Amino acid sequence: MRRIGLAVIVVAFIVSVVTAARSSAPDDAGYTVVPGWPKLPDGYKFGQVSAVAPDGHGEVFVFHRGEHPVMVFDRDGKYLRSFADGLIGSAHGLRFDADGNVWTTDVGNHTIRKFSHDGKLLMTLGKEGEAGDAPNRFNKPADIAFGPHGDVFVADGYGNSRVAKFDKSGKFLKSWGKKGTGDGEFNTVHAIVIDSRGTVYVGDRENNRIQVFDGDGKFHGKWAEFGAPFGLFLDRHHHQFLVADGRAHRCLVLDAHGKTLSSWGKQGKAAGEFDLPHSITMDSDGAVYVTEITGQRVQKFVRE
Repeated sequence: MRRIGLAVIVVAFIVSVVTAARSSAPDDAGYTVVPGWPKLPDGYKFGQVSAVAPDGHGEVFVFHRGEHPVMVFDRDGKYLRSFADGLIGSAHGLRFDADGNVWTTDVGNHTIRKFSHDGKLLMTLGKEGEAGDAPNRFNKPADIAFGPHGDVFVADGYGNSRVAKFDKSGKFLKSWGKKGTGDGEFNTVHAIVIDSRGTVYVGDRENNRIQVFDGDGKFHGKWAEFGAPFGLFLDRHHHQFLVADGRAHRCLVLDAHGKTLSSWGKQGKAAGEFDLPHSITMDSDGAVYVTEITGQRVQKFVRE
């Protein structure tokens, strides 16, 4: 009887410790959703929304799989304009370079396109409709990022398992990576960001990790304690990372070393919930925007 009593006490103690640990785990990043953002014009609708990016001057660019693939809104959600009709096979990534140009990745046409801020096509990398892993070919490229000196890094992506590097004129420089689970290997290269020192952070989605490299592809480390990095954004002001975890239907904030600081969201279709979050970004006011594939929407969050 004494042994049974002691066992009960030990079990109770363990449960209390685990419960306390769970209750103290971060589960709220302090964001609240802005209902009704954005406001689409009559007759417009979103398909699967794959990417979103603010331009730094009060406009927010949304990339989706449907008519008017790039839609532009102001920060209050008012529709301003659209572009890229007839040019996109299947929308995926959208980012701004340092000069304010808009770059898109197209997993349907296997291309990277560079547009001016007002939507004029300036450059196309890859051959439309032709998949490959040569210097001038991609296979469903997922995302794009820019180094401190203007070099272009492509997360390539679904069909390939590599990061491809180009100079700002589009000249191929090098690539690294192959299919696998080892260091420097990838399984769906889905997101990519670069800090001011040129360190490259790659969302290795199906391996449930972020891998860290220098600008020439030398492996520096990996973070694998948070989930599946569908979307990735570097908040340089706070030295933190925002992650959209499409598998767990939540978003996270990581510190500069990959440790989870907080998270928010759960699966659902209500405002503030997520149905396969895919891309995440932040504007200069600190508002966060999250796109959803299955949910077919983009949501805006502000700090409470």
